[in-house]
Amino acid sequence: MNIYKNFLKKEDFKNLEEAIMGDQFPWFFNSNIVLESKDKTDFQFTYAFLLNGENNCSDNTMDLLQPILSKLTFKQMNRIKANLLTRDPKIKEHGMHTDQDSGTTGIFYVNTCNGYTKFENGKKIKSQQNTYVEFDSTLKHTGSSCTDKQRRVVINFNYQ
Repeated sequence: MNIYKNFLKKEDFKNLEEAIMGDQFPWFFNSNIVLESKDKTDFQFTYAFLLNGENNCSDNTMDLLQPILSKLTFKQMNRIKANLLTRDPKIKEHGMHTDQDSGTTGIFYVNTCNGYTKFENGKKIKSQQNTYVEFDSTLKHTGSSCTDKQRRVVINFNYQ
């Protein structure tokens, strides 16, 4: 597992943060967070930049990610998806899972909050803006809600 703090240059991060945290970003409602979850009160908002290796954006939204993509080493990018979880009265974890069967998973933290990513081995990574965490895709993990901000926003990258 690799953790990179201050992953993007300040200007690149600011441009990405302003767009994704702004009131014009096209979030879509998802009635579940983890497919295996039986908790029907779980929901999140997502934006799929890339699905099955193909650009899913109808505009230039993918351009926002170029500063991140230029720093990653990959043969094939399989999926890029932003997740937005709204504030909860208490921290809630959403179920251990893997994003893909092999390769690498990366999580870019867009904002700082008291939410986190927890791994099967118990390690927790705090949601700290402009941090990128890269790990083997077979490593089970879960995200959490937050209680101290209106939302927790991350971007997931799945690649080979």
